[in-house]
Amino acid sequence: MNEAVIVAAKRTPIGRYGGRLHQWEPEDLLKPLIQHFQESLPIDWQQLDDVILGNIVGNGGNIARKSLLSAGLDLSIPGVTVDRQCGSGLEAIHLACRMVEAGAGHCYLAGGVESTSRAPWKMKRPTSLYPTEPPQFYERAAFAPEGQDPTMIEAADNVAYAYDISRVAQDQFAYDSYIKTVRAYDSGKLTDEMLSLKVNGEWMTQDEGMRRHIRLDRLARLKPIYPDGTVTVGNCCAKNDGAALVVVMSKQYALSLGITEGLQFKDYAIKGVDPKLLGIGPVPAVSRILEEQNLKMSDIDAVELNEAFASQVLASQRALEIQPTQLNRYGGAIAIGHPYSASGAILVTRLFYMTDCPLTIATMGIGGGMGNAALFERWSHRNTIR
Repeated sequence: MNEAVIVAAKRTPIGRYGGRLHQWEPEDLLKPLIQHFQESLPIDWQQLDDVILGNIVGNGGNIARKSLLSAGLDLSIPGVTVDRQCGSGLEAIHLACRMVEAGAGHCYLAGGVESTSRAPWKMKRPTSLYPTEPPQFYERAAFAPEGQDPTMIEAADNVAYAYDISRVAQDQFAYDSYIKTVRAYDSGKLTDEMLSLKVNGEWMTQDEGMRRHIRLDRLARLKPIYPDGTVTVGNCCAKNDGAALVVVMSKQYALSLGITEGLQFKDYAIKGVDPKLLGIGPVPAVSRILEEQNLKMSDIDAVELNEAFASQVLASQRALEIQPTQLNRYGGAIAIGHPYSASGAILVTRLFYMTDCPLTIATMGIGGGMGNAALFERWSHRNTIR
């Protein structure tokens, strides 16, 4: 079986809903990433096998194909867009890696993109050919049958209640995420993973949602979104715009181009959970990988777990026995944002630049009651030559 390696990874800065990137269509967010790889990698881009992208709130039309054409890639290159809700970006990378392992191709672009600011309005189709009632708009399609499909906030509150995650613990986790993110920026830890964008004549070099002057006491004063709940606007992620992209190759092809290091794909798992407790999805997915690979959590050097809600991260962390030093060392989506389909690819991009971490996991909780996870190992051909 061929071995799949990620040899390059980049993400855009993450914009707020209605913020600096609100006029950028999904293909506009992806274009600079694709062009960056074109300029920086010694690849015959006409030989690219496919572009695999996650996208869930776009206007359809196969964003992957549209984006690669917008970026000027060859007309012969195909593209496919996948939808596994918030896990779509990680799913796209997984599919590219499996294609390489199966021998179906040797080079892929994979990742995800989301522009919540440009998401089209959704309207229910009338049941009558001649409706008299006004149009009914909705924000998202159902993830599960009626009665099993809570809002994301309801699901996060359910997890907090079921796993005894206190409001105090959620606020503390959110505060720590903001602080870790600011420190990572200031120490240059996030410089390499991000490709700056020129927006209205000015360079955007940081995530728009970052808060330098966050205070724990102010987080504690925020009212819960739902009565009797514990989720607030301070201890959950926001709606965002952004993209992330990686280059997946067979190890043999990478070596033929003189590329000798990267992130090797080792395994992937996807599992279902109760849709009412959807945030706990990472637990069975990560557990499956550890079991299949005969590993313990203590063998893993870094875990990037998407911070949709503090409650679900804390519940998953406790269930999986993840140590604080392993988890989201540079902060996460609570601080920088959660551009849905891009988020899984953002996690992988972050792991790509954690060169001091030999064995890593990226994992997502997913709408509809699922969780996916991927295991990666640091690869350096120079270290394997005797």
